[in-house]
Amino acid sequence: MLARPLPETPPADALGGPALRAFFQLAEQWKLRIADQRKLLGDPPESTFYKWKRQREGVPGRDTIERISYLLGIWKSLQILFPDPAQADAWLHKPNQAPLFGGHSALERMLSGNVADLYVVRQYLDAQRG
Repeated sequence: MLARPLPETPPADALGGPALRAFFQLAEQWKLRIADQRKLLGDPPESTFYKWKRQREGVPGRDTIERISYLLGIWKSLQILFPDPAQADAWLHKPNQAPLFGGHSALERMLSGNVADLYVVRQYLDAQRG
């Protein structure tokens, strides 16, 4: 039996533009402050961040692409759980009594700076979807 090769992951430079465009659209929808946007992207240098924001292009590293991937998964889960887009976007900012959040908002958890916290929030929402 011949094993099929796994599809290659596109290089970060091919994903950079689409990922950044999606991120900045999401950041606008979620009404994220600039400091929060930078933190969610992994704290890129200020000049790099503003270049990405202005051009909506760039070659972010694998860590940044991974972060954006988690954020897009969180956005998608929220859209599924809350048919009203305003309610979906507001959930991120509201205090949450689930043990994972300890009375803080999901955004506060995500702003710890650790990519693992983005993963945990996405996993939580995926579990809520069933």
